[in-house]
Amino acid sequence: MRLLRNVEFYMQPHVDGYTRKSTFDAILAGCIPVFFHPVSAYLQYTWQLPRDYRIYSVFIPAGDLSQNASIEEVLLNIPSEKVAQMREQVIQLIPAVMYRHPAAMGVTFKDAVDVALERVIHQVAKRRRVADEGREHVDGVDGGDSWKYDLLEDGEEKIGPHEFDQYLYMHVTKDLLA
Repeated sequence: MRLLRNVEFYMQPHVDGYTRKSTFDAILAGCIPVFFHPVSAYLQYTWQLPRDYRIYSVFIPAGDLSQNASIEEVLLNIPSEKVAQMREQVIQLIPAVMYRHPAAMGVTFKDAVDVALERVIHQVAKRRRVADEGREHVDGVDGGDSWKYDLLEDGEEKIGPHEFDQYLYMHVTKDLLA
């Protein structure tokens, strides 16, 4: 963590997989994570991270780097006021991605376990509410566009085109052709 103390941005390439421990290291150190694929965080950690990824991270589509700009150029073009706001958001995320010691006394923040339990309870209540209304519940494990359900705000029921479609469907198509 001492090495990250003065780092503003922390790159999160999806070299060996989408889930990276360094994503959480970056947040715990107060660094702004830089992602190159939306699955790296935006679609996996919908309970812990804000839906609006622009407030706490930078997304640089990997395809843009070879065509339009370097990582350094993109990051240098972010105004310093915006960087400060993003870092403040990252700092506010710290409790939601860490685990506090169960014996810790006087701790009032919600940690990752609290966040997960709240979301599970919320999901169960939502399923019951939908069942009581006589409707069928649809969630994010059914394949196809199901990942979009996890991004819906409460009260929203319809899914449609999403800004990440191009990355996910292109990826699926490439995997099928391989």
